[in-house]
Amino acid sequence: MAIVSGTVWTGAAGSNASTFNSNIREDLEDTIWLLDPMDTWALSNLDRVKAENVFHEWLNDTLAAPATNIIREGDDGSFTTANAAKRVGNYCQISNKEFLVSGTMEVVQKAGRRSEIARLATKLLKELKRDMENALVTNQASSSGGSATGRSSAGMESWIAGPSVTTAAGLTPANVIIATTNATATTPGFSGGTVAAPTDGASTGVLTEISLKSALAGSWSAGGNPRVILAGTSQKTAIDGFTGVATRFVDVAPKKQASIVGAANVYVSSFGDPHMVVLSRYVRSSVVLCIDPDYWATAFLRNPFVQTLAQTGDAQKRLILAEYTLVCRNPSASAKVVACT
Repeated sequence: MAIVSGTVWTGAAGSNASTFNSNIREDLEDTIWLLDPMDTWALSNLDRVKAENVFHEWLNDTLAAPATNIIREGDDGSFTTANAAKRVGNYCQISNKEFLVSGTMEVVQKAGRRSEIARLATKLLKELKRDMENALVTNQASSSGGSATGRSSAGMESWIAGPSVTTAAGLTPANVIIATTNATATTPGFSGGTVAAPTDGASTGVLTEISLKSALAGSWSAGGNPRVILAGTSQKTAIDGFTGVATRFVDVAPKKQASIVGAANVYVSSFGDPHMVVLSRYVRSSVVLCIDPDYWATAFLRNPFVQTLAQTGDAQKRLILAEYTLVCRNPSASAKVVACT
């Protein structure tokens, strides 16, 4: 049916349309739906320690390899100099967020919040936390910085070094496993006071269970217990597809819907405790990290804080800042698989 002539309605046409529509109140929810994924595993779970200088240092050491040890009765023995502990370190990185809110913006009536300053402080503190997590787990190199660049802290992927091994067939324990025979990936690790970024190989190999086991075995062989596996969506999906030796069962109560289990949150191998598989938004898509959390920490020279800056006009300034570095107590305790498609 047609609208009767003269009807006042929301879509009124003609010369009166703008007048009618301007009299209708807006329908705006008093909520801001912020998408804020905050699953920052490293920043939330690693030990927190205190840094007291811009270059934070620590010592690590390893035991000698087992050997045949037999001496003659009454032998005076021969003495050898024990290896000294290795002194390593990482630079403290400064990360910040800044915002500026006009006096008018702070006092006008707003949807979803009363204070724009409070909203932005909460939001940008979350963004800072995500930036810090990204620095902790990726392939960032360490640097002392300079007049034109800031100091940088080396990330987990850069610290985990060792001879790179390709496991095309059988299990070959190593701390750095290359997923493809076409790659030439290298990780220099700590040398000369800094940690260089790894060199990526060609990512043409699919993550296999034998590659993951080889990395876990490398960590365990060195004395670590890689209880946590960090992986992005691609490699987490690959791990979910491992068949292993187990069949998945789910008990279903009468008249209840069954669950289809298509994900692996705990992976059990022969090398240490069961491994918690953590889906990370920050680990690079071509890498899987096998972490012993006992040998990692975050050192803070300055804990995250919000500071009010000097007001120079009709606006309020805020600075959110943290100064921190990643502590790798012993890189041999962890391992990684690299060059995965």
